[in-house]
Amino acid sequence: MTPRHDFRCSDNPTGSVVAVRGSVLDIAFPAEALPSLHEAVEILWDGPERLIAEVQLHRDDGTVRAIALQSTSGLARGTSARRLGEPLTTPVGDAVLGRLLDVMGTTRDGGPPLPADVPRRPIHRTPPSLADRNPSREPFETGIKVIDLLAPLARGGKAAMFGGAGVGKTVLVMELIRGMVERYTGISVFAGVGERSREGQELWEEMSRSGMLGRTALIFGQMNEPPGARWRVGLTALTIAEHFRDEAHRDVLLLMDNVFRFVQAGAEVSGLLGRLPSRVGYQPTLAGEVAELEERIASTYGAGVTAIQAVYVPADDFTDPAVAELFSHLDSSIVLSRGIAAEGLYPAVDPLASGSNLLDPMVVGDEHYRLAEEVRAALAHYRELRDIIALLGIEELSAADRRTVKRARRLQRFLTQPFLVTESFTGHSGVTVPLAETLKGCRAILDGVGDDWAESSFFMTGTLGQVLARETALTAERGAAHET
Repeated sequence: MTPRHDFRCSDNPTGSVVAVRGSVLDIAFPAEALPSLHEAVEILWDGPERLIAEVQLHRDDGTVRAIALQSTSGLARGTSARRLGEPLTTPVGDAVLGRLLDVMGTTRDGGPPLPADVPRRPIHRTPPSLADRNPSREPFETGIKVIDLLAPLARGGKAAMFGGAGVGKTVLVMELIRGMVERYTGISVFAGVGERSREGQELWEEMSRSGMLGRTALIFGQMNEPPGARWRVGLTALTIAEHFRDEAHRDVLLLMDNVFRFVQAGAEVSGLLGRLPSRVGYQPTLAGEVAELEERIASTYGAGVTAIQAVYVPADDFTDPAVAELFSHLDSSIVLSRGIAAEGLYPAVDPLASGSNLLDPMVVGDEHYRLAEEVRAALAHYRELRDIIALLGIEELSAADRRTVKRARRLQRFLTQPFLVTESFTGHSGVTVPLAETLKGCRAILDGVGDDWAESSFFMTGTLGQVLARETALTAERGAAHET
């Protein structure tokens, strides 16, 4: 085969592909020039695109096994390969803002290539040391009532939304992106791990409409790409975010959808490399791979990376090893419930399963902490009483329990909220609610202010003032209907 690129002037040692098994390549090199682990190797073939593989293990003194980051269709044994002498690198800096890149930093948005002088950084880096981390915990207000009240996010921390298929993870992530436009002025980096092309197109259009595209870098490893690309795209995005944090000293919002696809791609790579699977078929290196990604997300004294991640929960099983491993690295866990979604209560956040390390009187204050505990207690008691109500009816409850049920149902509906990104589908104008208004509304409901108001007045609205306005309008409508 005749290579499309001229590498004859390169001084890097060359090897030869000796076996091709899908995305896994065995490459022979001279013993004195064997590539190191995680080093990038370029395959000098005549395929449509540049083909890069990452060394994963040494088979013997003269052969490495590498995982290809692009399709190997048409690759033949005997094709030459050359060491690049460094790990896979990605372009960083202001030039990547407003652009859509793949795992190798190649532009995929139809625009011009990045300038040749754009700096590049290796995707494998060590996390900040404990001495370099900023231990302060500052809440990150989102404008979404149920999150700000019960599972506040941390600036420079890690938060994730867990849920099965179709419960609203991606919509919630897109709403967070849209909501940050007004209150957040830093850089955003979006990592699409195993995304469908339709989802990527929708995100691109949403960011263009919101005016956020000019300060956002989008990095995609699509669902149809080889597992190596999906496995490393998160590290590529994180490297870009770290550059802005460490070298430009700018705060970065890192959005990842979907982190489970990262774990899934790692399991595919592990199987292709011939490793025996661990529990439930996952790779034996699951904990290390998750830690390699999550521990690099941190705040330093100059700036911070705030991560918001979507995590698919297979078969709604929260005991799944991948899901359980991700839980252990987070500051805030937002659990989406299929049962709550089935009731039409959106966002379908489970208030009892969700939580945050920031929900502490020393961080959010005594008032917020006590109110969140009261709300959670009321909702938990209502959940306990639901079976009794279904069997015997609410009339069989004590007066105190009936009062608790009435207020818990109003709290449930008050914590729903129309989103900006779903206006065209629902017909409801999206709202963002300041934390102070959320606390004021929940306090009033717990104190019985809305006991005589219709439950529908609380549904899909914003502040308590808007609830009152809707109740006033409903009362007027009922009065007019009664007169006629």
